[in-house]
Amino acid sequence: MRSLIKYFFILVMLSLHIVLIGAVNYAFPSYDTTVITGMEVRRVDKDGPISKSNPQDGPVRDVYYIFTENPETKKVMTYRNEDTEWGFPLYFKFDSALTQAKAQAFANDRKLVQIKYYGWYLSWVHEFRNVVSIKSLEVDESPSTPWFSYVFYVFFAFTFFLSVQLVRGWFDSEK
Repeated sequence: MRSLIKYFFILVMLSLHIVLIGAVNYAFPSYDTTVITGMEVRRVDKDGPISKSNPQDGPVRDVYYIFTENPETKKVMTYRNEDTEWGFPLYFKFDSALTQAKAQAFANDRKLVQIKYYGWYLSWVHEFRNVVSIKSLEVDESPSTPWFSYVFYVFFAFTFFLSVQLVRGWFDSEK
């Protein structure tokens, strides 16, 4: 029975650390090197884009979308470009229209760009990565690396190791 409780606590620690790593992966910035191919603006409410099948039934907002293509793999990706304002995650982004104008300029020139974003792309729930910033990338320039995220991943791996050792020591010391 003690062994079962010990493994239950280890499973709880594993679950907690998976949630923490998922939060870091979602909220911290990541980078993609891509070419912008197009964009659009959609009017959305709490239920998603306004359409015939989804009429407006509350406050609406405009959401910008940026369409991209990876120059090497030709894989396409859609990004959302929406202000975070004062909400989570705390990027305090109030310039989505300016970011959209930059994206339009880069799309006209078919320039290689680096998109800084947060979030996940989940096609089955229509969730897109949100653009934080866009910058031009020279051909020989290397893309940015999310070092801060890596530091947190290592930190959480270390705390998971310590928590497993604590639980094992707690249960094994009383034998």
